[in-house]
Amino acid sequence: MIAAVILAAGASTRYGSPKQAVLLEPVVSRVHESAEVGEVVVVLGAHEVETSARPVRCPDWERGPGASLRCGLEALDSDVEAAVVVLGDGPRIDPRAIDRIVSAWRDGAGDRVGATYGGVRLHPLLIARSAWGEIPDAGLRALPAALVACDDLDPPGDVDFADQDVEGGRIEEQNDYGHGAR
Repeated sequence: MIAAVILAAGASTRYGSPKQAVLLEPVVSRVHESAEVGEVVVVLGAHEVETSARPVRCPDWERGPGASLRCGLEALDSDVEAAVVVLGDGPRIDPRAIDRIVSAWRDGAGDRVGATYGGVRLHPLLIARSAWGEIPDAGLRALPAALVACDDLDPPGDVDFADQDVEGGRIEEQNDYGHGAR
């Protein structure tokens, strides 16, 4: 089985309030649209928010996204072969990107498979169970991954500020990673 781990443990300091309360459910809904995902967990830390997915509380969330990811992975059943990692503040995650990276993994792409948009690695990222012990506190960004082009899809976005245009269909400011953090 493939599970999805949605990381939503951060403090939302730049946003000014718990952005998970606004952004999380649209992400959960989109992840559920994937044909490949059988289970969805949401990792919470700084804020308690309502979610339709199974919540996992991470007491070590302040250590970094890797610590939150480890909490989510530890909560998964033993029959989960791989986990798709998604950010809780990426409101435009496309379920087709999830399906593509899972397909590439099933075809032997490797233990870590990530989606790229215009050549930039973003989310989702799949990590096979065999690589779960290799997650640093800083997260998976610095670790190599097989790349799957998703150039024909919208990037998932990354909302860090409350004044970013999410409803209008695009995030107005992009950083070097191609998402909305300023």
